[in-house]
Amino acid sequence: MIETHLSLLLVVIPLIAAPIVAILPNGRLPWLVTLLVSLSCLVLAIMQLWNVADGSIISYELGGWAPPWGIEYRIDVINAFVALLVAGVAAVTLPYALLSVEKEIPTKQISLFYSAFLLCLSGLLGITQTGDIFNLFVFLEISSLSSYALISLGKQRKALTAAYQYLFMGTIGATFILIGIGLAYAVTGTLNMADLAARLPEVEATRTLQTAFIFLLIGVAIKLAVFPLHLWLPNAYAYAPSVITIFLAATATKVAAYVLIRIIFTVFGASLAFQEMHIHWLLLPLASIAVISASLVAIFQYNIKRMLAYSSVAQIGYILLGIGIASATGLTASLLHLFNHALMKAALFMALGAVLYQVGSVALQDMAGLGRRMPWTMAAFVAGGLSLIGVPLTVGFISKLYLILAAFEQGWWWLIVVVAIGSLLAIVYIWRIVETAYFKPTSHSNVTEAPLSLLLPLWLIVIANFYFGIDTSLTVSVSESAANMLLGGKP
Repeated sequence: MIETHLSLLLVVIPLIAAPIVAILPNGRLPWLVTLLVSLSCLVLAIMQLWNVADGSIISYELGGWAPPWGIEYRIDVINAFVALLVAGVAAVTLPYALLSVEKEIPTKQISLFYSAFLLCLSGLLGITQTGDIFNLFVFLEISSLSSYALISLGKQRKALTAAYQYLFMGTIGATFILIGIGLAYAVTGTLNMADLAARLPEVEATRTLQTAFIFLLIGVAIKLAVFPLHLWLPNAYAYAPSVITIFLAATATKVAAYVLIRIIFTVFGASLAFQEMHIHWLLLPLASIAVISASLVAIFQYNIKRMLAYSSVAQIGYILLGIGIASATGLTASLLHLFNHALMKAALFMALGAVLYQVGSVALQDMAGLGRRMPWTMAAFVAGGLSLIGVPLTVGFISKLYLILAAFEQGWWWLIVVVAIGSLLAIVYIWRIVETAYFKPTSHSNVTEAPLSLLLPLWLIVIANFYFGIDTSLTVSVSESAANMLLGGKP
């Protein structure tokens, strides 16, 4: 019975739990309920991926209305993979959240915090489940609106400015997406993504459809923080509560990347996108500039959360490079990095959250000597940094290896140079932190190691960074299957 309704339960459980958590008394009960919900979503996501791992597609009709007239949840290996990522990150983040949230969020706001967290989780999972493009927009806005509220709860006043900036940019992105959906509906008369894909060849040459594609592309690019539309991201990551930085860095941009991939390859098709519209000549230069320029900017940051935020802009560039190559290997690299970058940034931001918990700051100068005072935390940060750089045996190496293979297949040596430069620059900004933590005298004589409830989730993510860098059977097979499916081949 449960297997029949997996896709619906993944969305409905956190959605129903959100208002219930909001009315619970402030304390640890809202955290406990949220933890149980996230764990249940993880179990459901694992079951769902298992059911579609052989390449099958699950179609769930809401309200008994057959698609394309009714809303359809359409599950294949691609969105099941992303749903597992979102649910998995939430399940690991919640144990970490117990002490971190009590430290950073006022007691009277804890219930509302977890309620907004569940709304964000429901929105992100909904995006991965739906086969209706307007429904996708609705879930995108549910996740965005709750994200604005969560970011604004940061301790510094700058958190409000960051949330407002994100709100402003997010509203522009949402407007572009809605206009694109409206134009696509005007020429096809359908909102079902599979039905859209079937009807588009008849109107492929119309200016209205091409305009719809551009509006959707720009709108999703803002949500994804594609250079130069990334200006909301550094402040949002830097000033949000630690738990929200971890969760959004590991999931929100990854889900936006999934939406971009879905729109380009499933709805409009690679033929329109790359042969008619030639978007690779837009994606590849912007991605290359992002990899290099954002990494350069990261080097000169003294707020470490802000440094890693600019690093995320560069890492999004790697995902775009794979999409721009538009080959099976390129798409495999993008999907791999979508998963792998979530593991890297979750580990790095969890380590910073532990530092903030003990020290009260993540400024570079305040990390002096922490390698001796917080050895387990800083060792985890170094491990995450190695993965970000792309050292062998880490997930970062696997992503970049496939991206280099994709560039080599096309004979694009310049792209290999871009990847190499990005990795070298990552060494520089990660080394600045390592040098400060291990080779400078400490100014925090009373600082001790972080609590176990912060260290255990942190090291679980760190171990995942190495496990999936050594045993790539799951991630590579799913990514290859998804890439072949997106390009019209056999999964």
